Amino acid sequence: LATEDGSSVGVSLEVFPSWAAAELVTKVENAQADAFVTPRDGGSCSRTCIVPAELTKALEQNPDDAQYYCQRAYCHILLGKYCDGIADVKKSLELNPNNSTALLRKGICEYYEKDYASALETFAEGQKLDGTDTNFDIWIKRCQEIQNGSEPEVSASQRTQSKIKYDWYQTESHVIITLMIKNVQKNDVRVDFSEKELSAVVKIPSGEDCSLKLRLLHPIIPEQSTFKVLSTKIEIKMKKPEAVRWEKLEGQGDVPAPKQFTADVKNMYPSSSHYTRNWDKLVGEIKEEEKNEKLEGDAALNKLFQQIYSDGSDEVKRAMNKSFMESGGTVLSTNWSDVGKRKVEINPPDDMEWKQY
Repeated sequence: LATEDGSSVGVSLEVFPSWAAAELVTKVENAQADAFVTPRDGGSCSRTCIVPAELTKALEQNPDDAQYYCQRAYCHILLGKYCDGIADVKKSLELNPNNSTALLRKGICEYYEKDYASALETFAEGQKLDGTDTNFDIWIKRCQEIQNGSEPEVSASQRTQSKIKYDWYQTESHVIITLMIKNVQKNDVRVDFSEKELSAVVKIPSGEDCSLKLRLLHPIIPEQSTFKVLSTKIEIKMKKPEAVRWEKLEGQGDVPAPKQFTADVKNMYPSSSHYTRNWDKLVGEIKEEEKNEKLEGDAALNKLFQQIYSDGSDEVKRAMNKSFMESGGTVLSTNWSDVGKRKVEINPPDDMEWKQY
């Protein structure tokens, strides 16, 4: 089932057996409009399930409303954001420990995070509260099958995905992950950030999909995290909320108190590799490689203009901005003493004609 951005929502019709299948399909399709109707799963969350953003606003006004947390967890499940769902449902259970629906959703999130032992324990706890809900029987059986070695069949698309090789280092403000993949297009790369999770899917030239999914040791700021596709690698920059040193990249459960970031050990950052690297040297090599990267056509011309603008004085930058804007993009001058005292006229190339639209 497709969401607004074209990605698929990983929700099976077996996930919530007590709900009508047609209604569930409608709910997921309605994710395009960011609207969800009330779930009829026998739980106490009976209010209309509105969009996560609206639920967040409602929680700002009513931070002790267990139902709002429970409903937002449901929205996270539909969108496949299971870590966020666990965080919300835990808060809901703190406010209302006897909510069997919240326990069901917590177990589902843990199941899809492959924490089967915790999921089984959660489902068993929920079954004690509501023994009439057959959902708990189904999910308990699934967890037991996986723990006994009979994991459910994996789809063909999942089987063809390979793991991405990567390395990482950190600065005071960011954690940087380098994916060792060359010659991919930006349209073939998808990176999703959440507070404590990173997932990436890359389609390589051979047509194979490579994936990476990490549960992060510390939170990040998703809105300020970015990625960049280069000819030699894919660089992912995750923004730290605080300047703390990460002892490792991944982690779950309780972790030691974070240490303030210090630069006392030069060039020695934690790594998934079993050897150390001189990161200053590596960063220098990468920058030199990017600088010497050979571009063609418009890309080469744009890079030249960017370099001129970047290296230019304030007067050069003012001249370039003024000439470009006033001429409708037909003139680009670096001479401020010339363009600063006149209006730059439109001057298209000889074989072209300027038209006002």
